[in-house]
This record gives sequence, structure tokens and C-alpha cells, in this order.
Amino acid sequence: SQHGCIDEHALIEKRKCAAMIATNRHKDRAAQAVNTRIAFIQACWHKQLVDRCRDAFIQAMTAAKIDSIDVIEVPGSFEIPLQAKRAARSGRYDAIVAAGLVIDGGIYAHQFVADAVLNGLMQVQLETDTPILSVVLSPHHFHEIDAHQGFFHGHLMKKGDEAAAACLQVLALRPG
Repeated sequence: SQHGCIDEHALIEKRKCAAMIATNRHKDRAAQAVNTRIAFIQACWHKQLVDRCRDAFIQAMTAAKIDSIDVIEVPGSFEIPLQAKRAARSGRYDAIVAAGLVIDGGIYAHQFVADAVLNGLMQVQLETDTPILSVVLSPHHFHEIDAHQGFFHGHLMKKGDEAAAACLQVLALRPG
């Protein structure tokens, strides 16, 4: 009886159509990757460590076929939001990544700086509709001793990889 039976021909056609749509989406994403441009804004305080984050980010994005990444260096993390706003307003970037270390110098100003930076980045993101990802870290304990340098060297590489994964996810959510 044909009532209640699944039309196998129709099912096969639906699967072919779904596969074709998925293939076209993949081609569209590949074309978008070619035209995708990212700004990576990094603070130069503790540059040797923040560079690890940048290098890991660029390596992961390049592996994902996105290699149009402009690196913008600023003196410290406090200067990142203004550069992020300028980059976003330029209209050249699909996403912006901010990286820096805000270190506790013993006077508690680091938390105010970290809060100001993150609030500034959020404000820019909401005002410009440009995704901004933050790898601006304010570790509780950091001293320029070998043990801490070694730990943060590896930790910032991991954060660069995580920022790239998040960036790819955000880019996939783009409208259109």
C-alpha cells in the first residue's frame, strides 16, 4: 500500500538536494575565507609572552585558510580599545582580536585597567557590529621568574589557539 509508505525516490532526491546545499555552503565559506580579514591588536607590555598568543593565533587561522591578518601593536592594553574602534570603523575587518597582559604591580590598578579594556572592547563591538575577541588577561600571580615565564609562555600559546577557534565560530555566524 502506498499510503503510509515512504516514497524512496523522493527521499533520495531530498538527500541529493541537502548534499548539494551543504556543498554550496562549503564553497561559500571557502570563498568567504579567502576574503576574510582579521585585525590582531596586541599590547607590547610583556611582548615576548603576548607574541606567543599572536603566533599561535596566526598559525591556527592560517591552517583554517585565513591568512589575511593585520597585526597592530600598541604600547599597553589600555590603548587597545581605541585601536579596535578605529579598525572596526574602517570597515576592513571581519573580526578583531585583542591580546595583552595586565599585570598586578602591587597597587591594584591592574583590575581597573583590565575592566576598562574589556568594557571598552564590548562597547566597540556593540557600536560597530564587528566581532571582537579578547585575550587580554590579568593573572592573579605573575612574577618575572623562569617558572612564571615558562607557564605563561605555554598558556598564551593555548589562548591563541582558543582565540582562533572562537574567531572561526564567530565568523561562521556572520549574516549572509
